[in-house]
Amino acid sequence: MKLHEYQSKQIFSRYGIPIPKGRVAATADEAKQIAKDLGSWVVIKSQVLVGGRGKAGGIRLAKTSEEAAEFADQILSMEIKGLPVRKVLVDEAAPIEAEIYLGITNERNARRPVMISSSAGGVEIEEVARTTPEKIVKILIDPLLGLRDYQARDIAAGIDLNRECWRQFLQIAKGLWQVYKDCDATLAEINPLVVTTGLKLLALDGKMVIDDNALFRQQQLAEMRDSDIEAPSEIEARRYGLSFIKLDGNIGCMVNGAGLAMTTMDIIKLFGGSPANFLDIGGGASSDKVSAALRIILTDRNVKAVLYNIFGGITRCDEVARGILAAIQEVKPNVPMVVRLVGTNAEEGRRILADADMITAETLVEAAQKAVSEAQRG
Repeated sequence: MKLHEYQSKQIFSRYGIPIPKGRVAATADEAKQIAKDLGSWVVIKSQVLVGGRGKAGGIRLAKTSEEAAEFADQILSMEIKGLPVRKVLVDEAAPIEAEIYLGITNERNARRPVMISSSAGGVEIEEVARTTPEKIVKILIDPLLGLRDYQARDIAAGIDLNRECWRQFLQIAKGLWQVYKDCDATLAEINPLVVTTGLKLLALDGKMVIDDNALFRQQQLAEMRDSDIEAPSEIEARRYGLSFIKLDGNIGCMVNGAGLAMTTMDIIKLFGGSPANFLDIGGGASSDKVSAALRIILTDRNVKAVLYNIFGGITRCDEVARGILAAIQEVKPNVPMVVRLVGTNAEEGRRILADADMITAETLVEAAQKAVSEAQRG
């Protein structure tokens, strides 16, 4: 789950990371009042969960409160990469001497967090890695020990930061680590972290991505979710506790288990098909859950066939079969369905489905071949 810049910076501030004075506005009048209260030049920044806001005209520098109102009005009427701008952040402008990138994410190969910094702040770190990788410094963090002071100093030295700023940098780096850890983040990023003319460090921009799997213990963060960037089908899936990701193919997949779902998608590709989604209905495939999953799959007009791949472990396959039939009765799909059941009472489950004229399969290979064939025919 992504957080907006203003949300990320509010969290940063609570951990001692300095941010510019500013507030969020939803109207031009609000932006004008904030600019008056700040009494200085301000930056009007669109709050959308995509990159490239500046290039799209979503960030403007205003010298007066009247300009702030004018720019806010223009930005609030924009769409950036298909997303409407509903709010703007009105921040006090800062005199910039240098820009730094500072972020923490997961290093999968090392299986631990990594702090990344660069003297080339203000641009995407991927671009820096591609063009000038020598400007990037990385430090792995032991999650049990946390970020150590010497590691933060090593980073400061590695990016040639003015020594007068080291104490501030140490505070900010350790604060960012606490944010990352306490919020169950997969990314916590300041870009740019600027050095002002008074050799003060300031987080001008902030970005956070929260691990969806941890939201059950991050209720306050979960309430910050912006659904504008999500497909309606993904929002609906979350209501029913389904793991769903829309893809570009034409074979809908309904599977119980994330690993089994990935395998199902791979087998479909192997036989020349293309999966339309990742969908894990989890354990206990009740009829209402299956119905919800089927409705979500069929909202995609590209779907030409649906493949069920269900392993009946705790849940009996005959119960799953009855749940599938009940879901079909409710949803009334108009595309062919292929069902592969394996596990407890699998034969009974397949018999129930065969009696209802459903297409069944005993193996995943057989099921995938039948689903690809039906999709091509459709």
